[in-house]
Amino acid sequence: MSDLLLPLLQRTLPRSALRVAAPPLIPEIRLYLFDPAVMEGPLSHDEAQAVVAEPAYWSFCWASGQVLARYILDHPELVAGKTVWDIGAGSGVVAIAAALAGASAVMACDLDLAAQVAAAENAVLNGVQVRVCETLPSADKPDVITAADVLYDRDNLQWLPEWRDKASKVLLADSRVRNLSAPGYELKKTASGRTFPDLNEFEEFNEVRIYESGRHIPGEKKGD
Repeated sequence: MSDLLLPLLQRTLPRSALRVAAPPLIPEIRLYLFDPAVMEGPLSHDEAQAVVAEPAYWSFCWASGQVLARYILDHPELVAGKTVWDIGAGSGVVAIAAALAGASAVMACDLDLAAQVAAAENAVLNGVQVRVCETLPSADKPDVITAADVLYDRDNLQWLPEWRDKASKVLLADSRVRNLSAPGYELKKTASGRTFPDLNEFEEFNEVRIYESGRHIPGEKKGD
């Protein structure tokens, strides 16, 4: 078990624990995730306040991250031999999927220091190389940008044109925005997924849409 991650999780929930588990949609990938079995009884007031103030997003594999990771593993040609930047990496699941699919270099970016540690530890767990960072390098350009579950914050919509201009392809997965109207982005697939461990979210948040910008893949049909 990761000696680095557990103390970071216990800052928020002192009673919590981690386990190594493979999310249902991506059995090829193992992650250090929150273990719900150790939580007996409801959260105390202080625990609930801590969760709201400093949520450990990285300790869950969110539905959109699972769906996008599955999509990349099923379509390795999207990233094989290419440089990939994963934005809002969380657990690092999408970055790890890109590395497993043959990306030449992968960078996982997240503003949360704990998420950076999680992405690095999970990469080691899966035997792949992933660099971590807090902000994107301004001078460089990747071949592919990926992002899952970042559009719940509508302020992030402003970055979509910049990402499209910076990379030859952008892959987005989101369950909060039903009809993305950003120029240059096309709906490629809709799939079902549940956050793992399950948070019993509203059913509408279990429907994930994958949007893609950039060149069309020969032979691929919309919604394939």
